[in-house]
Amino acid sequence: MEDHSSFLRDASQRNETVMVVSVAATRGSVPRDVGTKMLVTGSTVFGTIGGGHLEFKAIDIARNMILSSGARVIHRFVLGATLGQCCGGVMNLAFEAIDTEVVRMEKVPPPDFRVVLFGAGHVGRAVVKILADIPCAITWVDSREDEFPNDIPANVQRVCTDEPECEVDAAGVGSYFLVMTHSHALDQALTERILKRDDFAYFGLIGSMSKRRQFERRLLDRGVSPAQLARMRCPIGVAGIAGKEPATIAIAVAAELLQYRSASASTLATNLTVSAGQR
Repeated sequence: MEDHSSFLRDASQRNETVMVVSVAATRGSVPRDVGTKMLVTGSTVFGTIGGGHLEFKAIDIARNMILSSGARVIHRFVLGATLGQCCGGVMNLAFEAIDTEVVRMEKVPPPDFRVVLFGAGHVGRAVVKILADIPCAITWVDSREDEFPNDIPANVQRVCTDEPECEVDAAGVGSYFLVMTHSHALDQALTERILKRDDFAYFGLIGSMSKRRQFERRLLDRGVSPAQLARMRCPIGVAGIAGKEPATIAIAVAAELLQYRSASASTLATNLTVSAGQR
């Protein structure tokens, strides 16, 4: 029976690229646990991440990435709605090319500055470019895989999903949310989902004051409170930076994120000082 070492050795001898498909996260009923891996080349497969349409889709994605020399990416699969499978759970699969000498999926503790960015359009790409050199962990979400650039910074995790709203629920407490998608309807759905969480550090929505007022009227009707709406930054970006170019907007947005980040750190330091003085 072939093991992963012989599979990798054979792939190396054939000079084939090997993609590792790994179960990165799960929710609900799923066919495999976190950490399960499948190895894929252009001609062969070793292991399984659950079989069925999910596995066929994963193999297809992996082989397309081999052809395009794609960077590491995570895809979210809703097993019932998306793939017609009966499990009904949600699986995040990580796709990454590996060294054929060793299967290695290192886990690096993420920074506590976690940015969840919805939208891979011009402004989204400009924001990612600026935040690439800042110690933060970015989850970059869009349903359109072709919109992501090939060159992805090391601190960015791409998530290509047809249900981006689920990424709001998957984000950690204290996340920094940015919504700048191609669809006003999706912007509104994400805004409602984020505001009802009420445990984020920052939420910015791209748009004008007119868009804000329109969203406020609709969301009030949907049960979002005035206090929750007050936490939404729209328009986004620090004041005093004029210009509508994507890079200009991105600079203003990044500056605002850092302002909130600094304020949060200052508040934490003050609370720790007060706490220490009361002992």
